[in-house]
Amino acid sequence: MPQPVQTEERAPPLVLVTGPSGAGRSTAIHTLEDLGFEAIDNLPLTLLPRLLDGPERDRPLALGIDVRNRDFSTQALIELIDGGAFVAPGVLQVLYLDCRAEVLMRRYSETRRRHPLAPTLSPEVGIAQEMDLLGPIRARADVMIDTSELTPHDLRAELARWFAPEGAGRLAVSVQSFSYKRGLPRGLDMVFDCRFLRNPHWVADLRARDGRDPQIRAHVAGDPRFAEFSQRLGALLDLVLPAHEEEGKAYLAIGLGCTGGRHRSVAVAEMVTARLAEQGWPVSIRHRELERREPGGGRS
Repeated sequence: MPQPVQTEERAPPLVLVTGPSGAGRSTAIHTLEDLGFEAIDNLPLTLLPRLLDGPERDRPLALGIDVRNRDFSTQALIELIDGGAFVAPGVLQVLYLDCRAEVLMRRYSETRRRHPLAPTLSPEVGIAQEMDLLGPIRARADVMIDTSELTPHDLRAELARWFAPEGAGRLAVSVQSFSYKRGLPRGLDMVFDCRFLRNPHWVADLRARDGRDPQIRAHVAGDPRFAEFSQRLGALLDLVLPAHEEEGKAYLAIGLGCTGGRHRSVAVAEMVTARLAEQGWPVSIRHRELERREPGGGRS
């Protein structure tokens, strides 16, 4: 059985819960509270350092943050996430609840609520403004859950998979593809470079596709070095994932990078994710560079 990490070795997690209004943030905060988190919603960002400078925490902490926070600004939240001056490395996680714009619009229409950024206008205006404001925060998410097709019950189950107390559930794995041109995503535990594999970008008929396309995956898998790479990568994950779980780690982030983050890294990430899912690991996938082109690029 996995053994919980002792308090003196690792501080309890601090989870920042954010995302567009209507995506399920309140449900997430209440669920995390039920999972044993101390939950605080809409705390002004300027008060957070004071909160963390207080007595040492013995419980995980979940903070709900959105555009309604009294002193909210995108830059302040970015500095909070990237700075990390008041939390130990690995303690802070950003949970981003994503949702397609048309689904948010439908939810506002059904509840007849006004959007906080456009109280006198159509919710569509506020949704667009909010997604633009939160774009840089979305790019920094450690865990992204798209709630577009989730019921509140589904969302609670998904959150339990990711944030149940350490030792109470399986290690949750996040697989991310990225471009080395834009640097490594934050918070990765393991990184694998896929730039040695043959590049579909140089094949005219494949260039416009991405690594989710079966033709791209077949092209990448056809590299003579791919079979051994895939076998060795799988064997490594078979070794280290159970070991991390036994040590009480709740979350592991794996990064796969290539030059543009569109073909090779995406294809390998898709294959790795499918393999882990078949083995029963709670796994989510996101493609950072594809998210820049299409809303809702990450998925669970």
